[in-house]
Amino acid sequence: MGKVMFVGRTGCGKTTLYQALHNQAIDYKKTQAIDFFEDVIDTPGEYMENVRYYRALNVTAADCDIIALVHDCTNEISIFPPEFSSMFSKPVIGIITKIDLCDDEESIKKAERSLLDAGAKKIFKVSSVKNEGIEELKKWLNIK
Repeated sequence: MGKVMFVGRTGCGKTTLYQALHNQAIDYKKTQAIDFFEDVIDTPGEYMENVRYYRALNVTAADCDIIALVHDCTNEISIFPPEFSSMFSKPVIGIITKIDLCDDEESIKKAERSLLDAGAKKIFKVSSVKNEGIEELKKWLNIK
């Protein structure tokens, strides 16, 4: 699929997801600036949390092939405005993280609705810690 850019609030699991996709040890680190890797662009949560940084997301999107909106299913409130994906000229997917921490299916369904409302065309459900859904996402993104 090419290079993917992870976009989501602080603490939603973007960096941990990158580590899981690349078979690295899960080691929490706060992303302070945009991190460019071979096949992933990891953006700081503040870029999603502050409307002033939307332009930076849009400009950075020029360097990727697909946008991944990342939403933590344990967070009741979505940060993505309806049709948020329309600001990008790239395909947009949704990734629901921390599914191992959601005891009820309703939390996952709510996260899915939020991502679909934001304009994600395909949804993946993952747990980076328990490695659930990681292989499917890895295969779809064509990450070796």
